[in-house]
Parts: sequence; C-alpha cells; structure tokens
Amino acid sequence: MSLPPASDERWIEVSNTLNRDGFSVLPGVLDSHQCKELIESYDHCRFRSTINMARYGFGSGEYKYFSYPLPPALTELRPQAYDRLVGLANDWYAAMGKPDRFPAAHSDFLKRCHDAGQTRPTPLILKYGSGDYNTLHQDIYGDNVFPLQMAILLSDPADFDGGEFVLTEQRPRQQSRANVVQLAQGDAVIFAVRERPVRGTKGVYRVQHRHGVSRLHRGSRFTVGVIFHDAA
Repeated sequence: MSLPPASDERWIEVSNTLNRDGFSVLPGVLDSHQCKELIESYDHCRFRSTINMARYGFGSGEYKYFSYPLPPALTELRPQAYDRLVGLANDWYAAMGKPDRFPAAHSDFLKRCHDAGQTRPTPLILKYGSGDYNTLHQDIYGDNVFPLQMAILLSDPADFDGGEFVLTEQRPRQQSRANVVQLAQGDAVIFAVRERPVRGTKGVYRVQHRHGVSRLHRGSRFTVGVIFHDAA
C-alpha cells in the first residue's frame, strides 16, 4: 500500500482537484501483488453480505461487503486515507454551513458511527463480467456520512473492455455533467459521496454527485470501494 505522506504536495493537488471537479485520481495506491490478493479474496475471504445487483435494481454484477477485520491492505489504507482527507471534509462541511465536524482520527469517527448504530463495515469488493454495469448511486448508509470515498481498480485494464468509472455532477438549475475516469491497475479515484460546496457569484451552493460503472463489453473487472463511515 502506497499513500503519499500527509505533508506531500500531491495532497494539495488532490484537494485542489476535488474542490474543482469533485474527484481526483491518485496513482499506484495498491501494487499488483496486493491487487491480486484482493481479487483472490473474493472467493476465500469472510464477508458479511453478498449483493446481486440485478435483484435490487442496482445494475448487473455482484459485490460483497467485507467483515471485520478487514484484509491487511484495507486495514492500513482506510485510516491513513481518512487522515489525509479529514481536513478537506471539514472545510466542505464548514463551507456548506453544516455544524458537524469530523474527528482527526478515523477510529474516533468509527466510534461515533457505532454509537449511532452504524456498526457494519462498508468496504466492499465488486465483480463485473461481460454485460455487467452499476447504476448511478450514492453510498450513504446512515446519518453519519463522511463526504469522500475511494474506489481502487484491482484488474489490469488490458483484461476488459468497457466498464468505465462514471461520475455525474448536478448543479442547481443546470443539466447534469458526466465524467469518465480512466484508471490503471492499483489506481484510486477519490470522489464526493453525495455533495460538495461550490462558490458561485451569489455565494456557496451544493453540487450533488452520483457514481457508477458503464457496461462491461469483455472480460472481468474487480474494484475495491473504501467508504469511511460504517452502515446501520
């Protein structure tokens, strides 16, 4: 697992891009060996829940929520990424006039979630085959919501066609804007869970976000989702 130190200037670039676009790509968060281990865990790890997307109208394909303890790579990554993002999360909440603030340590934020009945882990692994896709959605899970999350591509892009990561942005009284994010194996995209503040001529307004995956045309595609709040 390779995250730049919190003091690294790359995090300034990530924050600037998140403020501008609502998403930012961070290359090489997981190496090929870690990606392979997580893909192999799909058939061997202990999960708390398996979701058939077609059954619930979420698209086509399957995903599984990890149980605690998380796999080692995610156990290390989740709090470290939270540490790098919590300052921006608090800036966003302040700009949107929300009274809540997030504690500096991820363990303290999870305690807040658990005290409110959000005790189920939310990191998940998603599996797509030919013809599968994921409809546009938001990962909320309860009243305690950290406003940023990560998705990491585990598969080699040479092993599939289609299956692009798609983000939409809805500004007030405007048509939705879509972004397609290209990732290499091990790259992470960091993005807004639900909304972010944008400064306009009349002050700050809230931009709504959704994300999904376009239809896969060939091969298979695995992704890990790192969500920082737990589920009710």
